[in-house]
Amino acid sequence: MCVTAVESRPGGTSQALKALGEGELGASQSPSHRPFGARVKAFVALTKPRIIELLLITTVPVMFLAQQGVPDLKLVLLTCIGGYLSAGGANALNMYIDRDIDALMDRTSQRPLVTGMVSPRECLAFGITLAVVSTLLFGFTVNWLSAWLSLGALLFYVVVYTMILKRRTSQNIVWGGIAGCMPVLIGWSSVTDSMSWAPVILFLVMFFWTPPHYWPLSMKVREDYARVGVPMLPVIASNKVVARQIVIYSWVMVVVSLLLTPLGYTGWFYTAVALAAGGWWLWEAHALQNRAKAEATGAKLKEMRLFHWSITYVSLLFVAVAVDPFLR
Repeated sequence: MCVTAVESRPGGTSQALKALGEGELGASQSPSHRPFGARVKAFVALTKPRIIELLLITTVPVMFLAQQGVPDLKLVLLTCIGGYLSAGGANALNMYIDRDIDALMDRTSQRPLVTGMVSPRECLAFGITLAVVSTLLFGFTVNWLSAWLSLGALLFYVVVYTMILKRRTSQNIVWGGIAGCMPVLIGWSSVTDSMSWAPVILFLVMFFWTPPHYWPLSMKVREDYARVGVPMLPVIASNKVVARQIVIYSWVMVVVSLLLTPLGYTGWFYTAVALAAGGWWLWEAHALQNRAKAEATGAKLKEMRLFHWSITYVSLLFVAVAVDPFLR
């Protein structure tokens, strides 16, 4: 899924390996050594709030587009709460399933299950509880179409991506990213209780955005993924191959993003932002490809330039989605 930050903590891996040697992860800290405040922070961390920020950025603007103005603010709040709980439950269950490899990867070595701040049993119960509560909240306060879409996204992320695809194929993030595209559909359905071509197009934008967003990050931390046997594309392919795939997906993404206007859903403002932001994205994607062709490595590859721009791109595009109805 989408990530907004990378932290490398080499020291955590040896600690996690020690915990593994002692038995089940989470058993390395007794309840007396887990302060209440730290425990609360750990449970919040299980939801991966920084990732959910990005999901909400793609949810709320679509509600403005569906309403062609300002939607019911109570509905917006309920949709955001339901979306946070659903995505948080999916992320917690993802950490429960991946706790073995999280212990061996530098950038995940301080996650709550690895440090023992939360036990696996607590994490599993927490994730299931959030899944149930979020589905019921959507169903009884928003509508049941949004509830089923939310539950479908959660199950797809946990079962299809985490349990089936992630450790088996380099196409894991391509198809697994579908879960991260669902908030677009949920935002639209929460307002209209129906579907339309507009959310489908934005769903496709996010679908083609996810691989070129995540692959640069995977290039940066490929050693982590290689260590645990997760076949992210940069682990099994050269930088040239990965960069070429990034360029292909980037072009398709930009072209798809421009379909909203000829179909009558957006006007000049969205089009201008989509062209400008998309043009800059393509510049960065081709620049990365050129550096890869020149066999640049390490800091000279500058793969994280595109990763960071990808966050800005999707933020700008969806802000334009929200603003455009007021300028037509």
